[in-house]
Amino acid sequence: MLNIFGIRNQSSVRSFVFLLLLIQAVAGSDVVTADDEPKVVVCSTTQVADFARQIVGDRWEVVCVLSAAEDPHTYEVAGDDKQAVQRADLCAENGWNLEGHDWMKKLASEAGKPIVTCIEGVNPLQMDEGETTVKDPHAWLDPKNAEIYVKNLCEAICGIDPDHANEYRARQALYVDQLRMLRRWIGKTVNSLPANQRLLVTHHDAFEYFCKAYNFQTESPLGWTTAEMAEVTAGDRQSIVKKIRELGVKAIFVESSTNEDMIRGIAADSGVGIGGKLYSDAMGEEGSAGESYIGMMRENVITIVNALK
Repeated sequence: MLNIFGIRNQSSVRSFVFLLLLIQAVAGSDVVTADDEPKVVVCSTTQVADFARQIVGDRWEVVCVLSAAEDPHTYEVAGDDKQAVQRADLCAENGWNLEGHDWMKKLASEAGKPIVTCIEGVNPLQMDEGETTVKDPHAWLDPKNAEIYVKNLCEAICGIDPDHANEYRARQALYVDQLRMLRRWIGKTVNSLPANQRLLVTHHDAFEYFCKAYNFQTESPLGWTTAEMAEVTAGDRQSIVKKIRELGVKAIFVESSTNEDMIRGIAADSGVGIGGKLYSDAMGEEGSAGESYIGMMRENVITIVNALK
């Protein structure tokens, strides 16, 4: 009698079944389903990339265009960036021209990829740019605004991958709790610093949101973007030196993503020391205390308060 395989000999049947199972096992090891391939989000800045990682976990691959200490204002797009965006399921930018000349938005547009602008929904601070005003793009330096970044990212990610939306929203909720705890800790730590000692002098106007949230005065030789370096006048510099002396400021600060020479010169002219290096437009290198958003904010606050006391 023929069996279901059309083979009479039972020994041959067993051999045939074993062969089928072997073929299936070998073939199956090379088969990759759509669920096995992680989706890709390409982010412009290190902060945006960190927010994305908090939401997606291991479900997506997170690619960041900028590395630690790179300046988004002056960054020039390379061929590798275009290749990375070609792989993207979603692109993410800060927005409000933090990425000088909208380079992230242009990369996404040229590749036909969706993009989320994380800063949308923030109540903007206005800054002067010549005879016009612009929206200050450094909003993430107030943790309250970081919540808006995370919300915008989460909604965009859920829109691309709705099957795992509950997972993404669970991570978002936990991370927002951590951001709120960070805000409370910053407020408590800064309150140890007398109001008349809260003058934050840095390289460019990156800390306006932080200073408004925690009642600091702020001064910078540059405007809101480091691309304005050539426009600094001797009068501007001397005005900052005068204010430092008048207020008796103990220290001023360099930034991790900018050239230190100008600030060190102002410190020498003012007779004050350098209080330390602050993370501004980029987080720290992998393995450093500032490698995450919460880490960079923690380190900034500790550095500022200890130097100005």
